Parts: sequence; structure tokens; C-alpha cells
Amino acid sequence: MEATTVQANELERRIDLSIVIEDVEKEMTQRLKRMGKNMKMAGFRPGKVPFSMVRQQYGEQARHEVLSEELDRAFVEVVTAQKMRVAGYPRIEAKATESLTHLEFSAVFEVYPEIVQGDLSSAEIERPVLEVGAAEIDKTIDILRKQRITYQDADRPATKEDRVVIDFLGKKDGVPFQGGEAKDYPLILGQGMMLAEFENAVEGANTGDNKTFDLTFPVDYHAADLAGKTVQFEITIKQVQAPKLPELDADFASGMGVADGDLSKLRSEIEANLKREVKQRIESKLKDQVMDALIKAHPISVPVALVNNEVQRLMQVARQDMEQRGMKIKDMPIQPEWFADQAKRRVTLGLILAEIVKAENLHATPEQVRAMIEEGAQSYEHPEAVIRWHYEKPERLNEVEGVAIENNVVAWVLSKAKVSDKAADFEQLMGQKTDLLS
Repeated sequence: MEATTVQANELERRIDLSIVIEDVEKEMTQRLKRMGKNMKMAGFRPGKVPFSMVRQQYGEQARHEVLSEELDRAFVEVVTAQKMRVAGYPRIEAKATESLTHLEFSAVFEVYPEIVQGDLSSAEIERPVLEVGAAEIDKTIDILRKQRITYQDADRPATKEDRVVIDFLGKKDGVPFQGGEAKDYPLILGQGMMLAEFENAVEGANTGDNKTFDLTFPVDYHAADLAGKTVQFEITIKQVQAPKLPELDADFASGMGVADGDLSKLRSEIEANLKREVKQRIESKLKDQVMDALIKAHPISVPVALVNNEVQRLMQVARQDMEQRGMKIKDMPIQPEWFADQAKRRVTLGLILAEIVKAENLHATPEQVRAMIEEGAQSYEHPEAVIRWHYEKPERLNEVEGVAIENNVVAWVLSKAKVSDKAADFEQLMGQKTDLLS
């Protein structure tokens, strides 16, 4: 076997492999003879089948196996000798040759990029700062109350935040259009459920009112046949209901899971969960900034093979998620390009983080993993059971260990970068996360 190496582009390599035909034939013959010793065939005693018949029946299979093994061995020898880190699997291509003594092949593959640790001293990172106090707890309780709002019939004109039950029929040029009709439609005014013009026409109406009004759809409306068009709506107000917030009392506390209805316990639980959630949100925002800084400081090319593998993994995760939601996958074709950018980012960060963890010895310690598991378990009813579950099987610790390693990298980057504290807005930080007792 002989081999030469050619560099095609930054990460792609092409190795030319030359395999001696005589060696393949010799090994193939030995393999067929071993097979013949145990071969059974009608008309012959076991192990007495003529070699010519063994070769005729299994020769191609044996030759293919031997050739594959020779190519694998040759490939491994070359990449090992040249200290190449192969990414993915090689593509073997046969070369046209007139040689009577050798078989010529090319192995095309990618290698991992060389990563030189970048300079993070100029990276600017803003650390969100937010202390959870009485105001944040009060805001959270208000949100929890609004999530459990009820509605009562109101003998007055409809106003913002009311729940209005209506029938409506829309016509364009006097003809009803698709999607323009509904019966007993519940509309909460002021939430943007319908176009502003529509809600304005409903606001101020009383139960039993009938109204007819014109409405012009926006020019960028999603339905092309209605975009920019003026239509006429007929509506009937069937019910006007005013919102009623639950009282902040023992019944409310009991409904939120505080068995004895103690409001002070409710506040304490909300405070603990809120602090834990705020901490996680701040860590997540910090981590995102750190990862962006790492990518900027380490401009590398990534192997296409690894990105493609990650795309396939993300597609499989998406399929499983859709199936769990009761969606039919066959009716929703998933396109690889949807995940291309995310896959490339994940692969890029994976390579950079692996290099930094190795170079700076940022591996997770058992104490770190234990502390993270214990902290996460506090949000469950039986924390001890959650902790035991993690330690029942070592593989259950892998995900936690991965997060611990990322945390170590974040801390390391923050020690190198320019970090400034910035007061965080509670609503912006929390986004739509409001159920803090789950």
C-alpha cells in the first residue's frame, strides 16, 4: 500500500491510496479457504465443497470485504502518521488506472480546524443586574391573578379588557369572504385579537346591539385577496362581560398550591421561585453574550460533515417534538435549510469550547454537578427523590455536567473580557414567563 496527501481547500483533504492487487487476492483466497472448511452444500460433505465453487459463490463478497479492510487500514495509517483529526467519514472514489499490479483510490474527507485561542480582552459584555424585592413579587402576583381572571355579565357598554361574545359576517363587494364569519366568537377588547378598526367598532356597544361598519385591511395583510381592500362587517353583540380578578385571599393562596391558604407562605414561595428564575435568566443572557464573543474571537471554518450531522439531529428533535404535540409529521415536511444556521453555530461553539476546556482545564467537578442538581431539585415537591434519580444512572449526569462546563467557560471568559453591570428591567427580563409556582 502506498499513499500521498493533497490539500483541496482549507478543511478538505484528498488522500490517494494505492493497494497491491496481489495482497488483496492472497487475503481473499485465504478467507475463502477458511469459509470452505465449514461450508455446507447439497451433494457434498461439510467442508468438502470444491474451492472453485466456494470462490464462484462467495468470491465477490470476500473480495469486497478484503478491499474495504485494506482501504480502511491504509486510510488510518496515513491519517495517523500525519496526525490528522478526521471529521466525519471519508468518501472513497475509485481512480481510472491501467496498472496491472495496483488498485488506485482517492479518499476525500474533512479535518477539524486548528483553533488558536483568541484575544477576549476587548470583548464587551453587559451583565444584567436585578434584585428581587417586594415590587417584583407584587407584579408577579398581579400577573398570576390576571391569568386566573373570570368574567361576569355587565349591563353597560363594552370597554377595554371586557370579554365580548359576538356573531359577525364580513362581505367584500356584497359577497361573504372566506374567514369573515363566526358565531359566538369571544373577543377580549384591547388585546389585539382583531384589527384595531374592528375592535373600535365593538367598543361602546351594549348586549343586543347590531352594527354595520366598513373596514379597510392593511396593505400588508396576510390574505392577499383582502390586503388593502375595504369590506363591510355586520356584527351582533350577544354578551358583554366585565373582568373580575380573584381576591388576594386564602382561597387564592390555596388555589396556588399553598395548602393552608397562608398568604405570607405564598409570597415566600413566589419570592424563592422568582429569584431562581431571575438568576437563570441573567445567566442565560450572559451565556449568549459570551458565546457571541467566543465566535467573534475565533473565526474558524467548520467541517460541512459535522454541520450536516447536526442538521439531521435537529430535524429529528423537531420531528419528535411535533409528534409529542399530536401533529402529523407526514403533513409537515421539514426542510434541512431551516436548521442550517443553528447547526453551524452549535458546531462552531462545540469546537471552540472543547479547545478552551482542554487548554484551560475547565472540566466540571463532582461538587459543581452535585450543587447544580440540588439547586434544580428545590423547585420540585420532593427534592431528595429528584437528586436520587440523577445519581441512579451515571448517564443522567451528562447533561448537568455539560451545563457545568459551559458555566466554567462563561466564568473564564468574564475574567478576560470587559464586563459592565447594567440594571435589568423586570418585565423585559422575564418576558412571558409568569407561572412561577410550577
